[in-house]
Amino acid sequence: MADIQAMYHQVHVSEKHINFLCFLWWPGGDTSQSPLEHCMKVHFYGAVSSPSCANYALRRTADDNAQHFPHEVVNTVKCNFYVVDCLKSVASEEEAVQMVKDVTALCHKGGFNLSKWISNSRTVLLSIAGDCRAKEVMELDLDVDQLPMERALGLQWCIQTDKFKFRTSAQEQPQTRRGILSVVSSLYDPLGFLAPFTMPAKLLLQELCRRRLGWDEVIPHSLSKKWFEWLEDLQKVAEFNVDRCVKPRDFGDPATVQLHHFSDPSQVGYGTVSYLRLEKDDRVQVAFLLGKARVAPLKQTTIPRLELTASVLAVRVDKMLQKELQLNLEKSVFWTDSTTVLKYICKGTRRFQTFVANRVSIIREAADADQWRYVGSKENPADDASRGMRAENFLKGRRWINGPKLLCEPKEVWPKLDADLDVIPAVNSVVVDFESATDRLLCYFSSWTRLKTSVAWFLKVKRTLVLLGQKRKELCASADLNKDKLETQEHAAERKIQSFKATLKGQSLTPEDLEKAGQSIIQYVQEHKFKAEIASLKNGCKNVSKGSPLYRLDLVMDNGILRVGGRLDKAALPAESKHPVILSKDLHVSVLILCHIHHQLGHAGRNHMLSRLRQRYWIINANSAARRVISDCVVCRRNRGKLIEH
Repeated sequence: MADIQAMYHQVHVSEKHINFLCFLWWPGGDTSQSPLEHCMKVHFYGAVSSPSCANYALRRTADDNAQHFPHEVVNTVKCNFYVVDCLKSVASEEEAVQMVKDVTALCHKGGFNLSKWISNSRTVLLSIAGDCRAKEVMELDLDVDQLPMERALGLQWCIQTDKFKFRTSAQEQPQTRRGILSVVSSLYDPLGFLAPFTMPAKLLLQELCRRRLGWDEVIPHSLSKKWFEWLEDLQKVAEFNVDRCVKPRDFGDPATVQLHHFSDPSQVGYGTVSYLRLEKDDRVQVAFLLGKARVAPLKQTTIPRLELTASVLAVRVDKMLQKELQLNLEKSVFWTDSTTVLKYICKGTRRFQTFVANRVSIIREAADADQWRYVGSKENPADDASRGMRAENFLKGRRWINGPKLLCEPKEVWPKLDADLDVIPAVNSVVVDFESATDRLLCYFSSWTRLKTSVAWFLKVKRTLVLLGQKRKELCASADLNKDKLETQEHAAERKIQSFKATLKGQSLTPEDLEKAGQSIIQYVQEHKFKAEIASLKNGCKNVSKGSPLYRLDLVMDNGILRVGGRLDKAALPAESKHPVILSKDLHVSVLILCHIHHQLGHAGRNHMLSRLRQRYWIINANSAARRVISDCVVCRRNRGKLIEH
């Protein structure tokens, strides 16, 4: 590892651009004199353009001198630099020594001087001039002294043991949302080694968001206890370490290199973890590469959808690793414990809902169906990330870092996708629909007028059938039982019934029919929504239980319909205004009534809607219901939308 000394100052600015980097300065720093105008001829720290210009110059240096250096050296300069830092691993000390010389020479061609070299090999450090080594090893006796610890924010590289560790001495912060976020963010973990451990802290932050606490508002005592427990666990993480190198030194060149990705969700979050599997002869090496843990959305969603979301995350991680790893990789393998996801992927040509279809499309574009395999929930390491772990369990159980035992077994014993789906026990399920035909009818219509019209016709047909039945009974009862006259009387009765049908056929709906239909609908939904309250009133109780949402409305029954009571009996108001009909805001009928009023008033505002509504109806929490109706109205959204500015 090394960095480029004063990288930006080594890159000159063209003559036509130096006027963009002008500044004023006093001669000799004497502020009593008039300032002079100066121009920067090189790029400087703080300019937005400096990083991209400096990196372009470095890559251009590699391209211009590609013929004079090995391909591996040129590729190192182009792919292993992050701004001023270079990080490179090679198989042997001899290669490392030569790589240091060649990379230094190549960068020098462009005016870049490499310094602050550090390595886990003493031989490599001895081959580097003392003034070019990192400050930590510059004065060490490399034959005797122990190699130091290299720090990068919260991540530590123990050069002596070649392991990664974590610094967990977080600064004391207030118990607020801002303070908690500061502590959690200070734990620098770009590769996700500690993803299962940090998950509980992320869930705590999400809970604070759910409760809408301010950034500097003190958190409740119940959550404060969880936060202190996590801080105590944070101190134990100092014991955690993981090998930097993914391949043992004596492993040699692997015959096959393959990425394996595991994904899993839970009610609170979802996660993925990726491993690199190296195989040579009968020897298998599995190494942790990258882990991610994310909290589930605040909006409640189903587990199958979270499983699909986790699978999409695994596919995107694979795409990124395929691009970054400079290895000859075989086809990646994706593991999930969700048979639902596997069936979605296998039946990718079927039509799904938009949410499912979009994510299945992403998965199928990045990977083939035969790359997906089933893994049992108990063997899935991604389960650790989706649920989170305490520090003690995380340190004891090394499955997250070492990978599942399944990967150490030969490929021949891995279950195939088709076999997995066949092994899944067949479950015959019967969906029992308890929704009545009347409920389906009420939810079918999107207009209050159409619903009343439909119900009115049903009621008219019902009355007609009842009348026909009564007419038939009357005609049959008046008929003479004499067998000789029976046939003639039956024909006469049939003619009278047909005449009665013709009379009914020409009928149409009247306002009274629509009014009765509306009352029937209200009575039906009230009987299903307010069963306990209606039963209480029918039993002679004047008041309902205090836990009822109708407790404060002084209920009265009027022809089987619940209405608001009160002291407006003697007021000079219509009866419906004095005692409006009670409805709940979560009823489909309530939404239809609000939409009907909204359209009647020419898409008026909320207050006007509520004023008209309360002339006949009392919808519980009508304010929020009216607001939702207005927000869902296409006409209102179009009329009140912001104009596009060019």
